[in-house]
Formats: sequence, structure tokens, C-alpha cells
Amino acid sequence: MGQTINPYGRPIIKLETELCGRTLSLEVNRVGFRTSASVIVRYGETVVLGTAMVSGNQVSGLDYFPLSVDYEERFYAAGRISGSKFIKREGRPSDEAILIGRLIDRPIRPLWPKGYRQEVQGIATVLSMDPTFRPDVIGMIAVSTAFMLTGAPFDGPIAGLRVGLVDGTPKAFLSVEELANGPLDLVVAGTEHAITMVEAGAKEVSEEQITEALEYAFAAMQPAITLQKELVKKIGVTPLEYSLLLPDEDIRGRVDTWLEGKLGVGLRQPYPERNDLLSDLRNQMHAHFAEEVGEDGYAESKREYDDAFDIAIHKDVRKGIIGEGIRPDGRKLTEVRPLSSEVGILPRAHGSSLFTRGMTQGLNIVTLAPLSYAQMLDTMEKVGERRYMHHYNAPGYTTGEVRRLGSPGRREIGHSYLAERALLPVLPDESEFPYAIRSVTEIMSQNGSTSQAAVCSSCLALMDAGVPLKAPVSGVAMGLMMDGDTPYILTDIADAEDFAGDMDFKVAGTAKGITALQMDMKVHGLPVSILKQAIKQGNDGRAIILEHMLTTLAAPRNELSPYAPRVESIQINPDKIREVIGKGGETIQKITAETGTEIDIKDDGTIMIASPDKEKIDAAKQWIASIVEEPEVGKIYHDKPVVSVLDFGAFVQIMPGKDGLVHVSEMREERVNKPSDVVKEGDKVTVKLIAIDDRGRLQLSMKAAQRELNKK
Repeated sequence: MGQTINPYGRPIIKLETELCGRTLSLEVNRVGFRTSASVIVRYGETVVLGTAMVSGNQVSGLDYFPLSVDYEERFYAAGRISGSKFIKREGRPSDEAILIGRLIDRPIRPLWPKGYRQEVQGIATVLSMDPTFRPDVIGMIAVSTAFMLTGAPFDGPIAGLRVGLVDGTPKAFLSVEELANGPLDLVVAGTEHAITMVEAGAKEVSEEQITEALEYAFAAMQPAITLQKELVKKIGVTPLEYSLLLPDEDIRGRVDTWLEGKLGVGLRQPYPERNDLLSDLRNQMHAHFAEEVGEDGYAESKREYDDAFDIAIHKDVRKGIIGEGIRPDGRKLTEVRPLSSEVGILPRAHGSSLFTRGMTQGLNIVTLAPLSYAQMLDTMEKVGERRYMHHYNAPGYTTGEVRRLGSPGRREIGHSYLAERALLPVLPDESEFPYAIRSVTEIMSQNGSTSQAAVCSSCLALMDAGVPLKAPVSGVAMGLMMDGDTPYILTDIADAEDFAGDMDFKVAGTAKGITALQMDMKVHGLPVSILKQAIKQGNDGRAIILEHMLTTLAAPRNELSPYAPRVESIQINPDKIREVIGKGGETIQKITAETGTEIDIKDDGTIMIASPDKEKIDAAKQWIASIVEEPEVGKIYHDKPVVSVLDFGAFVQIMPGKDGLVHVSEMREERVNKPSDVVKEGDKVTVKLIAIDDRGRLQLSMKAAQRELNKK
């Protein structure tokens, strides 16, 4: 650590600052000699390597910025080897790593210039993980720093903080347990001037508490931003030369001229009529310019005409909203699209719903299973079980496209997680509802805000399945357009407003408060005051949608679907678990085979028994009870088998593995000469347990049992 010159003769530079009570350090020239830039970031015992690569040439033929940002987990960083029996090296990133990669990407992506087409990659690799806090925002600082050191046109730096509430007060770098048990888990990212990204899971937290946490996080992250700027200055980073692929100004002018008189009021129609009008108008434009330019020459520049057309449409959308207060489909700024919903539409599903908002539609299916079906988690940060799983699918046909099917992408995983977070706070506890729950949203049609359609349809399907939610949840996507310093906030945005707008803001929650929140800025950040207005208007939008949902299904159903498994639990002494399982699992396998049930045993002695048939559950419960039951003095045991007959009495089995002696004097009221005169092996008799001696031997009486039965 004392080395000051690396093997290539460059000085190792390390700068430090205090961030939320700990030392944050940035170190360059120690590793990553062939990267465009690399930095080691240390905070506590967490160490993250941030690397950046910037290609030297533009990638032709692309209509998007080829930026990739990844977050690499390493089990060794947590001092662990993967628990998998077969795979011990890291492979495909976990969903958690993909989500964190998205978390880092979202505040960074808007800070590159439009038209930049050089391939750029940022990677945050966790080398050491301090278990007292999550390392994701340190990864964000690492990637931001690496991009700043490349000299590429990245308008950073950014930083982020993960914030929770302690006794109602915002605090950063809480432990995983504190975040899980607390009311708020909020990530805020931003520049020195404004907030660029927000994501949160919450337990019905108020809008005021969210706003307070945003203000705290923005102020508290500034030392990390200042430190990055100091490092760039100390190194003397040289800006890279670059060019931008922007629409041809001549083509833009010609398209704008052709569109004069064709936009505006005539296009402000409900969906899908508006989409049909735009499609026809685009085809007319192509036909006009193909004839004017010539088919051969036009084919080479057709994409530029498409880009110019899209820019003109976006300008028209903004003009209508800012100038006239009218949205592309004719709605007012606070108006929600037409709503409809149904439940119970799939007969064999345990719960189902179809939620439609405008042209956006989500079909949700809920499946219930015993807790043994919970997903096992084995990542760098988490080891345990995931009881509630929400999955989101959106094939190409939902946007009218031909697209190959494949495994879920980052967007699908992100939307799955957002909808899952929205419902988690209102799910019943395991003790109240001992089920694993899988909720799948199949998007049927997309036109903006599918993640919040997933929230609404999931809530309705859970209630249809009879899951006793603590409160119903609704969600809405909000938009924003800035005209100078004046914000125009839109409730329930559709695609046209999303593409033309400056912010995409999704909020979900109950009537009491927020349960999930996600904000992505397309401009270079926004002040807290504007975000506060958006949160308030989002609350009003959620209330409208929730009112509609409750007209479809006002509360969770009282009964489960007849096709859903019934799960009941019993509690036994943990010391008895071995007896229930039996040698090599022999006993438990026999119980499940003969009763047709599924049985899950937890270390604390909780036994979950599942079956669609209540009688089978009762049979398994009775069987287990007979195994773990302790002999009780004074209790009468009916119809118990005689296992052996001796000269002085008979042994009777009152429960599995528990035999007691009926002495010859305890067989009848009158004198008995030989026990074999009264009973023989295999007979069923009724006995009373009259004593347990100091050696644990059971003393039984047939005559005492008969005497007590005669009294009744």
C-alpha cells in the first residue's frame, strides 16, 4: 500500500473525503492499465473497481447510444463460496446484479450528448463487501468516476445514496436488516445541481417523508461529487474529440415544411385512432419524398427522414401540452385514460385479473403453493428464501412488432421487481398465510406505463386468489415537460408523452401511503421542489385508479380457489423433528405417500401440510401428532394394541414407540389369575395412564379406564 509509482512509471493518486461519517477514497493508476480509465473506490471495508471503455470510432447504423453499464458480484467479496452443489464460479448475473446495473445506468445515460454513437462500457466489480451496508451506490460512484476520467463527453459526475428512516429521520448506509425492517428503502442519484434518478420501496410512507429523504440524500451525496471533480482536475484529464450523428438539418427543414398544417388539433385523437393517423401520415411523407428524391437515393436516407418525422411529432406533443394544455389524445393534464378490469377470468388459475388503461393492458395470474416452493437466493449479498415472486413478460406483439422470443431482458426484470416491491408491504405474514406466491403479469398491449398496469392487475389477481392483503395497491406513471422553469406534470402518461417528455415517474401505493417509487430524468436533473409536485399529483392519480379497482373487487375473496392447495400448520417441539423425519427420511416419506400431502418442516418446529383435500391434511396432522405426542398421566387411550402378554401383565402401545405395562392387578375389578385369560397379543384395549415412574416407564390400567368411562 505504500507504493507511489506503478510499474509503468505513473504516480498512484489517491484522494479522500468524508461521506456520511466514513472515509471515501478514489485511487487511480494502481490497476487496469489497458482500460480507458479505471478507479478503485473504498468506503469502509467495501472496495469496488470501476472501469470504463470508450471505443475510438462511431458505430454506424444505430439510432441509439450504445452504452452498457454492468454490476459484477463476486462471492469472494463477501467471504463466501456459492452454495450451489454444481456451479461454483460466477456466470449469468443474478437478478439482483442486473437490477443494480440498471440502477447505475439510469442516472448516467441522460448525461451523454444526443447523437453520440461511440460504444461505451462501464463496469462496477465488487472486490470486497463491508457487510454493514449495501455496496451498490459505491459501484455507482466508481462507474461515474471512471467515465469522468476517460475525457469522453459525459456531463457528470454523479453520486448516489441509499437512504432509510430511523425514528422518522433520514439516514444513509443502513444495514440490510435495518432497511428490511424499516419503513423506507430509497436510492437517490444526482449531479451537483439536481436529482437525476430516484427509486424506492416503502411501507406506506407519506409523500412528505419521501420529500424530506430526497432533500437529505441530495445534500449528503455532494462530497462524493466534489471528490470526483477534484480527481479529474488533479490528473488533468484531456477531453476526447468526438462528433455527433444528428439528423440532417436540411432534411429536418424539408420534413417540417411538408408537415405544416398537418399536425396539431387534427392529430389529438384517442388511441388507437391517433396511432393510425400518425402511421398514415408517415407513409404519405415517405411516398412524397421518395418521389421527390428518387427511389434509389431515398432508400439511403429513409432513416433520417424517419428521425426528422419523430422529432417533429415530439415538438408537436410538447407544443400542445405547454401551449394549450391539451395532450396528444385530447386529455387534460391530470386526466387518467379510460379504465376497465375483470377478475376470475381463467378458470383453473388460483387467481386472475385483466386490467386495462387506455391501450395498455396487463393480464395477471396468481399461483399459490406450499412454502417449500419459495425461491432459494444465493448471491453475493443474500442467502435465504423469496416467498413472493412477481414476473413480467412483454413479447414483441404487445407493441405490434416481430421480435424473437428469449429469456427476460433487463427491462422485464426491472419491471418485475418494481411491481413486486409495490405489493410486498401489504402481503400477509407467513404465519397468517403460509403460502409461496407467484404472480405473473402477461402484458397484452403496450402504450405506456405497463409496469403500473402490472401493479394494478397483480393486486386484483391476488385479491381474487383470496390472499388477505393488508390494503389494496394501485400505481400510475407520471410525466413532465419543462418550459424554462415552469413544469407541466402529466398524470398517466402514454408512449407519445413519454418519448417527448423530460421525466418518467412511476409511483404505487395504498390510500395510506407510497409502497414503490421510480423516477428517471431525461434532462440533466430536476430540483426537489418539482419532484414534490409530481409526487403529490401522482397521489391523486393513484386514488382515481384505486377507486376503479375497488368497484371490480372490493376486498380479497374469503375462500381460495378449489384448485389451490390448502396449507395448514402445526407446531411441534423442535427436538421431535428427527422423529417425524425418521431414519433416512423413512417416516416422513411414508406419511406423504399414504396421505397424499406435501409436508415442509422448519427448524423452529413449524410443520406446513399442504393438499387440496382437507381430509388428507387432517390425516397427516393426526399422524404427526401421534409421533410427537408425549404421554399424559390421567389420559385415556382408546383401542390401543396389545404388543405382548407376559405372566405378570401385558404391554400396550399407546402411541408409536411408547409402550406401557398393564399389571395383572389392573386388568379387571375382580381378581385375574393369568393375563392371557383376559387379553392376547393383537387385541385392542382401552387404558388409562396412571403413572410414569422415575425411569420413564408407563403404568397403565384397564380397570381405571373402564371405571371412568362408566361414570360418563
